[in-house]
Amino acid sequence: MTVDPRAALDRLIAALEAHYHAVATRRGDDDPNVDDAYDVLADAFEVYDDALGTVHGEATPFYLAEDDDDEDDEDDESADGDDVDAEDDYDDDVLVDDAVTEER
Repeated sequence: MTVDPRAALDRLIAALEAHYHAVATRRGDDDPNVDDAYDVLADAFEVYDDALGTVHGEATPFYLAEDDDDEDDEDDESADGDDVDAEDDYDDDVLVDDAVTEER
């Protein structure tokens, strides 16, 4: 099933707005509305990225990090404790590759 990239983009924008609203009106550190909005946003992003790739052969310059952070942390650190790939900027669960963003 191919999803229309425009419809997927509209859904992603709505999910971004809903996530912002949930964060801005958060009721404590463990507010389930924030967690739910996060999950919807992650799903909407994946659907958009897949639709964009399928229909137009393009991708966004981001990807969602895996949920298993403990295992990834061991693999990503060198012997001195620094990140192996210093060229990448991490922002919570989204990776933005400097090389990709500099091309655009």
